[in-house]
Amino acid sequence: MAKRKPEIKMRSFGIYADWDPDTKELPRFLNATTRVEAKVGVEFGFIINAKNCKNLELDFCIDHPGILDADGKRREPFDGSVYVKSNDWNFYLGDTIWEPVADKIGLWCLFLSMGDTIVAQKTFDLYQAD
Repeated sequence: MAKRKPEIKMRSFGIYADWDPDTKELPRFLNATTRVEAKVGVEFGFIINAKNCKNLELDFCIDHPGILDADGKRREPFDGSVYVKSNDWNFYLGDTIWEPVADKIGLWCLFLSMGDTIVAQKTFDLYQAD
């Protein structure tokens, strides 16, 4: 029997309810948007569904506009990898806003890749209301 081709689709993107990373539950979807008001506690990102990918590795990256470390230097993008846990698997990639808000303003590029191929990507424009 031929092996099925991996299939990854973006289910939703935008703003989500608070997410607890220590549970298996995905955050509840609230609003589809790529323009996000930067307020403390706002959760944004995307959810993908991966089929026929069990045990394959996905690399993720959250490239932020310039979050500063304790020494005032720009932090590297947040990145890592995750293994697909089943043949019909959902995954949330996102972030939330925390103090200070000023260094969170700008473009955030979130993406997932499999090998050298980007399989899901979304750029969010975080802004501060007047």
